Amino acid sequence: MRTGIGYDVHKLVSGRKLVLGGVIIPFEKGLLGHSDADVLVHALCDALLGAAGLGDIGQHFPNNDLEFKDIYSIKLLVKTCEIIRKKGFKINNIDSTIFAQEPKLYPYNEAMKKNIAKAINVEPGRINIKATTTEGLGMIGEGDGIGAMCIALISGD
Repeated sequence: MRTGIGYDVHKLVSGRKLVLGGVIIPFEKGLLGHSDADVLVHALCDALLGAAGLGDIGQHFPNNDLEFKDIYSIKLLVKTCEIIRKKGFKINNIDSTIFAQEPKLYPYNEAMKKNIAKAINVEPGRINIKATTTEGLGMIGEGDGIGAMCIALISGD
């Protein structure tokens, strides 16, 4: 058994869609980034790659490569799973937390779980998604960004 931790944070800006866990969430701002800036999926990719000892998302999908410009991050997650499975690893479970002052994310948890489960080919019951605020503190608490943290447990070798 091996574990990996991933973390990502992006700035909220006008004129972008808010995508978390592959779900478009109605909100007046979206996350700024080279791809769709889905912090939950990016943190999950880093957790999986870290658990497998295979670096990080930036090494595999650089933010200066036009191939990944505006890409739906779920596609990066699918590719990440292909990479770790080729190395003989199997995903056991995922636990994640999204840090956002707004919007309220609980209504979207099940849709995010289903998207991620389909992308990584596991049962939705092996995925946990939580959301919390930062009680008004820092850039997230002031509504300037959203972050996410994931831990992944994988097996094999």
